[in-house]
Amino acid sequence: MDDKTIKVAELFAGVGGFRLALDGYHDPNHPELEMPAAGNFKTIWANQWEPPGTDAKQFAWRCYESHFGKGSCVNEDIAVALDKYEAGELEIPDVDMVVGGFPCQDYSVARPLSQSGGIEGEKGVLWWSIYRFLRLKSPKYCLFENVDRLLKSPARQRGRDFAIILSCLAGLGYSVEWRVVNSAEYGFPQRRKRVFIYAEKDAPEWDLEARLTDGVMAQALSIKAPKQTSRVLVPDDAYVATQEFNVGGKLSPFETAGAMQAFVCATARVVEDYHGPRRTLGDVLIPEGEVPESYFVPDEQLPRWEYLKGAKREPRVDKRTGHEYFYSEGAMAFPDLPENPSRTILTGEGGSGASRFKHIVRCESGRYRRLVPDELDQLQTFPRGWTDTGMTDGRRAFCMGNALVVGVPHLIGRAIDWGK
Repeated sequence: MDDKTIKVAELFAGVGGFRLALDGYHDPNHPELEMPAAGNFKTIWANQWEPPGTDAKQFAWRCYESHFGKGSCVNEDIAVALDKYEAGELEIPDVDMVVGGFPCQDYSVARPLSQSGGIEGEKGVLWWSIYRFLRLKSPKYCLFENVDRLLKSPARQRGRDFAIILSCLAGLGYSVEWRVVNSAEYGFPQRRKRVFIYAEKDAPEWDLEARLTDGVMAQALSIKAPKQTSRVLVPDDAYVATQEFNVGGKLSPFETAGAMQAFVCATARVVEDYHGPRRTLGDVLIPEGEVPESYFVPDEQLPRWEYLKGAKREPRVDKRTGHEYFYSEGAMAFPDLPENPSRTILTGEGGSGASRFKHIVRCESGRYRRLVPDELDQLQTFPRGWTDTGMTDGRRAFCMGNALVVGVPHLIGRAIDWGK
């Protein structure tokens, strides 16, 4: 590695989506998995662990190591790994960048900074492990991914959770950009809406409004100039954010794009400005003759699928209380249309049972079928067969439901490498 290499740590690594996006992939024995690098990135440490820690649950980690080599990923609770690092029992190298997609859980803090000497999550959840990693290793860059509801949770205090994260990052000297990205709006074959958070330590002074249209996110994922921006002040203590941020507010002050420096944010609702090729569900479907028979839906089960995906307004009874109520939901496409990008893949995509949320397509023969794992890999823009490493089809589907659209952080990585 030369001095220009961006050394990366990948947290909550899953099957390696961030690493694939940034480092690319090259193995002469598997040319079908070839992926280009986003720039001069090199992942040198990674962590993946699935609770409760049983061997049977570590299938994503095994997939990761099957591609990147034995010892490429630490299979241990990240909090335990950091404990061992601080005790001198585990080596974690210095890195220039930390990446990861972390679950959206409880971001509340137990005590003010002045009383605790640091922030502690009440449930020890994963954001606090990221925060701890940043305090210990102080990387120059960060790139995180989460569900877009992070910007407006919890319901009783809209935007609080994101304000806590921003407060944490600003307190460590990071300037931040964020963007809610619907991957289909940038040509990818799946409609998956996620928030990406880019942070840069000790950045020069930013013009926050200008940063929305000329920053890393805008370079990677073009937008139209916003018509209106607003300013938001983030508390300089995450405990204060927990107790006071937007109390009583019905709407989150954080829009789909934003930039923050020194606890001050500029934010705006933005519109994509993409004019390139667009892929659809049909682009990843394999020929009908290659689909295993178990993926075809028997005719007698089709009415159940159609009911689950249809519009409903029907009386139901709460089993716990006996209270009767009306349940309603809108219709979903049945079958899924190959000329459109797919709906978001969920972790429950596997299994043969009928479901409102699983994808189902109609073949040229007229038969209906579920999506096979190779198609799920490609909807997340992994190479076809990436998760075909010995795990069951249900586990392959679970991994893709938890993964990200690799092409999005690849574009962001290119902008980071270009601008560093």
